[in-house]
Amino acid sequence: MLLNRLSRIVQVGSKITTSLQCYRQRTIPPTRNLCHAVNPNAALFQISDDRIQKYLERLRLEYYALKVQEQRTRKDIQRMLLLSNVVEMYEQRKIIVDNLSSLKELKDDRDDEMIQLLKEEREAYGSILFRLDSEILNGILSMDDEEDYGSLIMEVTAGVGGQEAMLFARELFDMYCGYVEYKGWDIEMLQTEDTDIGGTRHATTIINGPDAYRYLKNEGGVHRVQRIPATEKSGRIHTSTVTVSIIPRPDDFQIDLKEKDLKIETKRASGAGGQHVNTTDSAVRIVHLPTGIAVECQTERSQQKNREIAKQKLIAKLMQIELESRFSNTQALKKSQVGQSLRNEKIRTYNYNQDRITDHRIEGGTAHNLKGFLEGGEQLDEMIEKLRRSQRRKQLMDIINRECEQ
Repeated sequence: MLLNRLSRIVQVGSKITTSLQCYRQRTIPPTRNLCHAVNPNAALFQISDDRIQKYLERLRLEYYALKVQEQRTRKDIQRMLLLSNVVEMYEQRKIIVDNLSSLKELKDDRDDEMIQLLKEEREAYGSILFRLDSEILNGILSMDDEEDYGSLIMEVTAGVGGQEAMLFARELFDMYCGYVEYKGWDIEMLQTEDTDIGGTRHATTIINGPDAYRYLKNEGGVHRVQRIPATEKSGRIHTSTVTVSIIPRPDDFQIDLKEKDLKIETKRASGAGGQHVNTTDSAVRIVHLPTGIAVECQTERSQQKNREIAKQKLIAKLMQIELESRFSNTQALKKSQVGQSLRNEKIRTYNYNQDRITDHRIEGGTAHNLKGFLEGGEQLDEMIEKLRRSQRRKQLMDIINRECEQ
């Protein structure tokens, strides 16, 4: 009876050890109760903690509830895929814990050979348990319990700093366009106001792609740039700002712009542009009668092109208003992101003199190689992923603290 039980334990341990043999063996650290942590951000998560176990069990029940549903939405399927890996590892962990408990029942055996074998099995299980705990922790930190959206609206606006802020707004906008391409998402331009020297006052785009909102939502805020402008003769370093706002866009959302709701006026364009500008009715003004919102465009010589651009501007404004009405906290979200565009409200600093990028929201949030970072590729992705994990850690701590209060 004893040998049969031990044989079963060894077989289970061997099976799990084989699947995890690529991991390095380490000593299992002592458990720490998260609810007693003074600094939530510095708390060391332990999967063996009762609150974490309660959270994981809730995820397991959610997964199987979704699995038995006869009809599942696309969001349900995405959620299942998100939960499946964590739930599978959690169930493997439960098997290991049960097997360790079974080994403890045999600790009083006096046979030296058996005692040594049990010791080796306990050490093997302990190593596997540590590895599983590490993988489960990585899994739940990479998850996001907040609702995801199929697309988002990104606004990039020049803040404090005049022309220098507009130039950097263009660079930042190009960086995000590069990131969209890097991630394989789609981008649709809604509105852009460019300057004569290659800067951007304001740009609004729609970004579509799986997990695009989850990855970009933390990019909203004031981005500060410190550098010597090309027009600066004395070599002084200037500090300018650009604000980025991220607004979620539901899958079923669209704007129906009806011609009967539009009042379209044409007039002669004003400002520099030569004889053509002053003699042709190329400027277009559109008023949306139901809301009273008015937009103008005179950037192109063609009246038709100005009309199209003006409509895009109007759609962008109507879209923003509609989204803010759908999400009662969107206005507060946007305000919290962009603030007043002041230099001391920054979330990230781009220092050209030191070739440094620093995200002020995360510990160790400094990177170098500004040129590579602004390409919007791997370096930006690493920073965003680091920020996501930091935010997720705080989110998870909030969940655990609520568990502690119950």
